[in-house]
Amino acid sequence: MSAPEVGKTYQIRTFGCQMNVHDSERLAGQLEEAGYRPADGADHPDLVVFNTCAVRENADNKLYGTLGHLRPAKDANPGMQIAVGGCLAQKDRGEIVKRAPWVDVVFGTHNLGALPVLLERARHNAEAEVEILESLETFPSTLPARRDSAYSGWVSISVGCNNTCTFCIVPSLRGKERDRRPGEILSEVEALVAEGVLEVTLLGQNVNSYGVEFGDRQAFSKLLRACGSVDGLERVRFTSPHPAAFTDDVIEAMAETPNVCHQLHMPLQSGSDRVLKEMRRSYRSSRYLSILDKVRAAMPDAAITTDIIVGFPGETEEDFQATLDVVRKARFSSAFTFQYSKRPGTPAADMPGQLPKQVVQERYDRLVELQNEIAWQENKKLVGRKVELLVATGEGRKDAETHRMSGRARDGRLVHFSPAGAAVDREIRPGDIVETVITYGAPHHLVADGEVLSHRRTRAGDNVEAGRRPKTDGVSLGLPSFGAPAVPATTGGCGA
Repeated sequence: MSAPEVGKTYQIRTFGCQMNVHDSERLAGQLEEAGYRPADGADHPDLVVFNTCAVRENADNKLYGTLGHLRPAKDANPGMQIAVGGCLAQKDRGEIVKRAPWVDVVFGTHNLGALPVLLERARHNAEAEVEILESLETFPSTLPARRDSAYSGWVSISVGCNNTCTFCIVPSLRGKERDRRPGEILSEVEALVAEGVLEVTLLGQNVNSYGVEFGDRQAFSKLLRACGSVDGLERVRFTSPHPAAFTDDVIEAMAETPNVCHQLHMPLQSGSDRVLKEMRRSYRSSRYLSILDKVRAAMPDAAITTDIIVGFPGETEEDFQATLDVVRKARFSSAFTFQYSKRPGTPAADMPGQLPKQVVQERYDRLVELQNEIAWQENKKLVGRKVELLVATGEGRKDAETHRMSGRARDGRLVHFSPAGAAVDREIRPGDIVETVITYGAPHHLVADGEVLSHRRTRAGDNVEAGRRPKTDGVSLGLPSFGAPAVPATTGGCGA
């Protein structure tokens, strides 16, 4: 493939989950290797890439509406290219160029690495290129990545899903679960840490079924413990586990590995056993709550978050009350709550008992009110507690007005804090570590308005200040093993 003209600019617009956010980092890494550079906000990019989601409500309408808004820019600049990838592209395939014939490239979830070639082919042939594969061509980790954050990084441990939840279209779009080898995961973690990253989040559709492909049922807990031996790695998180596959060895690894954060995001979806069965969620509410009891016994300070769907087909008021009961018992620190909506191609879309919008809305409002009250009660218990914060970028809407900065505590809670005090070394930057004391608890955040107790400047903070973001090379496939990789990890260095 001939390289594109040096200086062509790109913009990636990402919709949906953390998987897509991380995939977009891989897309950016490839484009920059091919000679593109990120577009300034004021620029009209030469290339716009949409990394789409098929799970969110009205995802297709949002995409086609946005594509429509881009058509005048495309007409005014025929050399501009538009590419559509991700889950909606995998689902809609050639339909995208039928509905939006000004799109140049359509690619799916299984061939992220094909984007530069498809762009060049579309440019050369002066016609749209649509390439959708039915199975994974190249594991995304083998592709270079331009990371969004200088201090926190995603590390994919698997792709795809072996579950068959009736509301979810992900397995049909991302395929069966494929696991990376532990050695290459640790190589990528070490590469990020070498770039100054302090925190990694291990990412998979079902992280605690990791290892099924190479026959090790305790592979995920071993991976957590192995991350504990990476020098310079201060925080390890993971998302998302499935309650049916959650095992005691994972809880033990979380409790016993110092850099693994005491935070657990575990989707509930419904508190009704009948609805869970209709969802094909292979656990029941008692099993779910028993896991939370074990987690809190091992880690009393653990913050637990969840996902809940309201208004699944056939859900009765009794079913909904069962969900409220579990929420009261679970005492989540926060919950991502969703109103059920049909996803074409899922079994639930054709189930009887689709509920009227007003019923779903009324239940949703009651759930949110209850969860907000619980979260507020739990957060108020933290007033007076000292917390360690990894200072973050752009997580507080009111920061500019109050002159506060924001950070994440080790348990994942968002804290707005006053960046003042004798302990402050010059200035606090995103990526630095501070300690402070909570002075106020709100439902969705905490406030620390006292003086900072300690401030540690970090390489991540240096990189943020200099405007550098990590770039990591792809990590090639290796043999299943734990511990230090046989060949030292290489990195692409920090770029501007």
